[in-house]
Parts: sequence; C-alpha cells; structure tokens
Amino acid sequence: MSHHRLLGFVATVAFSLRTVSLAAGFSIQDGDRVVFLGDSITEQRLYTTYIEAYALTRHPDWKLTFRNVGWGGDTAWLRQRAHPDEGQLFAADGTAQQKMVEDSVGRGLARDVLPLRPTFVTVKFGMNDHSYQAFRPDIYGAYARSQREIAKVLARGGTRVAFLTPQPIEDKRPDPDKDVKNQSLRKFSDGLKDVASANGTTFVDQFDPYMGVMMAERAKDPKAFIGGGDAVHPGPAGHTIMAWVILKGLGAPALVSLADINATTKHVKVEGCRVEHVTLADGRLGFDRIDDALPMPIDARAEAALKITPILDELSRYELRITDLPAGSYEVTIDGEVAAKVGADVLAKGYNLSLAPGPVRNQAREVLRLVFHKNDLFFNRWRNVQIHSFPVWANGPEVETRRTAEVKRLDDEIAAAEAKIDAARKPKSHHFEVRPASP
Repeated sequence: MSHHRLLGFVATVAFSLRTVSLAAGFSIQDGDRVVFLGDSITEQRLYTTYIEAYALTRHPDWKLTFRNVGWGGDTAWLRQRAHPDEGQLFAADGTAQQKMVEDSVGRGLARDVLPLRPTFVTVKFGMNDHSYQAFRPDIYGAYARSQREIAKVLARGGTRVAFLTPQPIEDKRPDPDKDVKNQSLRKFSDGLKDVASANGTTFVDQFDPYMGVMMAERAKDPKAFIGGGDAVHPGPAGHTIMAWVILKGLGAPALVSLADINATTKHVKVEGCRVEHVTLADGRLGFDRIDDALPMPIDARAEAALKITPILDELSRYELRITDLPAGSYEVTIDGEVAAKVGADVLAKGYNLSLAPGPVRNQAREVLRLVFHKNDLFFNRWRNVQIHSFPVWANGPEVETRRTAEVKRLDDEIAAAEAKIDAARKPKSHHFEVRPASP
C-alpha cells in the first residue's frame, strides 16, 4: 500500500469507527468545562494538553476551562480512588457487582470529578483494566459495568461524556497486532463501542487508527517505534497521534483560515480571516492578514508524527493561495521573516503555513507552553495539596487551615495562568509578502 493510500486508510478508519451521538460539529462547545478522566496515559498531560490547545486556539473567543484528573494505574472502576477488592469485584454476580461498582465509581467521581462541575468529560480507561494479559470475560464484565456507571452518574448532572478507547501497546515486535495483550485491548474497545451505543454516548476508537499507523511503519522498518516513550506510555509524537484521532472523533474542523488572492487582479477571497491593503509592485505581492483563529500548536518534540499522519491536513489548514503568479520559486514572509520557499504552482493550489517559521507559529506554541504550565499547576493543586493524605500524627485543625489557604493560593495562580492563556490566544494582524526567491 502506498504512503498516501495508507494515510487515507488511516483517516477513514479514524472517521468511520467513531460513534457521535451529538449533532454534527465539534463536541467541545463554547462555555464548556472539560474534564479528562483516565489513567497514567492521561496523567502524562500530553494528548490532553494538545486537545486543549487546539480548542483554545481554534476558538479564541470561547470561554473554556480544562482540568486533567488522570491517575496512574487507574481503571474504569476507579481503583486508585476508591480501592475496591478486585478479586471480589470480578467474581461477584450481577447484583453484588453492581453495588460494588456503584460504590467505587460514585466515591471516585464525587471526590475528583463532580466538584469541578464538568459539562463534558472524556473517559479513557482500558489499558490497566485488561491486566496486561489475554482477554478475560470476568474482568471485561466489571469494566463494561463500570463504564456504564460512569456515564450514568455524570448524566445525572447533565454532563456529556465521550468514551475513548486505549491506544495499542507498542512492544518492539514486527506483529503487534498478534500480541495477546493488544487482542484483549481490541475486545475491550469493541465492547466499549457497544456500551457507548447503548447509552447514547460519544465514542472514539483510538485503537484501530493508531494500530494502522504503527503497522504501516513496521512494514517499512520492523524496528520502527512511532510513539516514543515506552510501550504503554507514548512520548509527545505518540500523544500527538492520539490527539489527532480523538479530535477527529470529536468532530474537530480542519480549516483554520484561507486567504486566496489573485496576483494580477488583486481580487481577494477569504474564509476565517480578513485581508487588507493588498499591494503589487516590482513583482512583490503584499497584504495584511488577521485571522479568526490560530493554527493548531504542534509540540516541537512531536514533529515526527507529522511525517506519518495527515494531522495538519485534517486538523490545521492555515492556507495561503496565490493564483496568477509567473512560474518560479517564491519566498513567503510574515512580518519580514521568511516563512516558506515555495513554487508558484504549489501556491496556486494552496499552501499550508501551519508549521511555517515565524510569528504565527511562535504565538501558537506560546499558547501551548502556557497551557502546559497551567496544567502542571492544577496537578500540583489537586494531587499534592487538595487530596494529600497526612499521617495521623500530623493531622490537626492547623493542617486543614494551611491546606485551605494553599488551595486558594494555587487557585488564584491557576486563574492568573488562564488569563495569560486567554490573552495569548487572540490572533494578531501580520504583514505578508510574496516575492520571487533569490536565485
């Protein structure tokens, strides 16, 4: 299969396997308080930060908040938060198991999720649930029941839910699809789709698209390792692939903006931006452009993911189209900085400047940096202060007084960080110039 056909296949899988119960459009909406619930892969604060940065830059006027409550080692029955007896849980009959699940899920959500008053929650479990072994129906039964309970509890408060499957394990073997652990994860993922369908809940399958990219790269190089990190915890490249699949599954639009200019007539057509002060002199086309949104910030550590997936084409089309240019090579500058060297034929079809060097990319990446900082602040506030358990001998009124004061201090710091993010994500006017490239 050719590279382009493979990418088309991967994109088709990513699109066709999702089940979206909401109306067409992006699942994250203006005014949402989004919570990411999951295990250590969520706790890494990578795919979640990339999704957050996408939403904030694509909709710079929306009021949005995001909180990550991922916990390493956690499962759908929220074992890291409520600590049920798993031997009893798996062996219990339906009635007894339901009571255990209601208790465990209810306590975990009551402490870590419901106080955040979420309007939209993504739920990503399965990696620890399958216990890193061949498929076990008894474990899967507890998993499916727990996912249903999560959806039920959240729905009581009107919270929308998106179930996300885990990505596959990336062991260093030429046939990861034959790994019994991945075969188990595939069954868990298929079952989650049924749970989502029965509950009218959004479903996003990461497993097949990620496996498709992984298998394509293994076909070219049996030692290829697309995610970085380790077999279970991808690095930035793998999390960027995950964010791509999830955002596609949530209906995220591709177009940032398009400026379409005829170099002869200076006629302008735009989508998602405004173009003014078009000039043409000495073969140089100049104009001012202000966009409604910024391109998707791509972590500099994750650019390898762009070489094996159509992420920019499908999530960040920040386009410049110049027609009627004489044949040849041209430089595109933004505020005097060279952003691209490209042929007239390519510019006539439209050129994606999402990753082009210069002030636009720099601004998007500054938003990403600020979001990472804010998310680290919240993690510290939640895990190290709010729910930190002191030994019995250290407990006392003065401890709780100091805890309350520290939570307040961190909440103020988080609010200040979010104000900086809101200011940083507002698009700015830039001067573009398209000129013949130096020989």
